[in-house]
Amino acid sequence: MKKAIRILGMFALLFFVVTTITSCSDDDDPANNDFFAGTYRGSVGYTDGDNNISSNDGSVFVTKIASGTKYNFAFSNGIPDLNGVEFNQQGDNTLVMVGSTATSYIRIDNNELRILYLKDGKSWTANCTR
Repeated sequence: MKKAIRILGMFALLFFVVTTITSCSDDDDPANNDFFAGTYRGSVGYTDGDNNISSNDGSVFVTKIASGTKYNFAFSNGIPDLNGVEFNQQGDNTLVMVGSTATSYIRIDNNELRILYLKDGKSWTANCTR
């Protein structure tokens, strides 16, 4: 009897582990989650009339805010944050900033973050991965 309970317990544990692993496949995808927070690491930069900040060892912490289509970007290295940027989903897992052009864009997926954002004489850049 004890052996049967032990075997049943092992099957229950195995079922729990398999279910947990397979149910987490989209947890790190910014396009398919109601809530998203993730850190991307790589090169970051910022320029304005007084500052020129650049680092190959920077990071950007990305969070999806309550609206569901807007994201905040918290930069390392004293770079000012970008907040409330609105996105549209493009394809299955890619988000593209609303109003993107060839010279001003933000693209994000679960592996990469690319930023070239120009506003009011200021420029933010990022080429990061997770």
